[in-house]
Amino acid sequence: MSVNAPSLLIRAGVPADRDTIVDFNQRLAGETEGKALDLTVLSAGIRSALADPERLRYWVAQPSAAAPLVGQAAITREWSDWRNGWIWWFQSVYVIPEARGQGVFRALYQQIRAEALALPDVIGLRLYVEQENHRAKQTYLAMGMEASGYHVFEEIWTDRFAASSLTPG
Repeated sequence: MSVNAPSLLIRAGVPADRDTIVDFNQRLAGETEGKALDLTVLSAGIRSALADPERLRYWVAQPSAAAPLVGQAAITREWSDWRNGWIWWFQSVYVIPEARGQGVFRALYQQIRAEALALPDVIGLRLYVEQENHRAKQTYLAMGMEASGYHVFEEIWTDRFAASSLTPG
């Protein structure tokens, strides 16, 4: 598939995109971390995000309004009391294999960056990347991002992933 990055349509993800976003996130987890995600939990999480962009906001890329999606990125927000502003964190970044290296992520990044810069209380962009994902690291460096010097630590409670508790009531 050949993608013309300058003419890509970058738009907000909408509920009609849910099945593709679910598919992209399943692929992402498999490719980057060798994980198989629970489809019920993933679908509920994406449904919740698309219903409430304050929770998680998706942008999608497609060659034209009638064409299938070729990429996605999402943003969560973190308030920085040290800097008195929002940091937007990229997550769920995915470009289909046949469109990689054609500027899809660049177009997503530039759109998201422009929207962030237009809001005076957004003070920066961040992302985390799997340690062994060297291609992604090179892409992010090429965008002008820098390694922050932080390592991300986590404590994740997988027993709380019950799909029924995540389904909007």
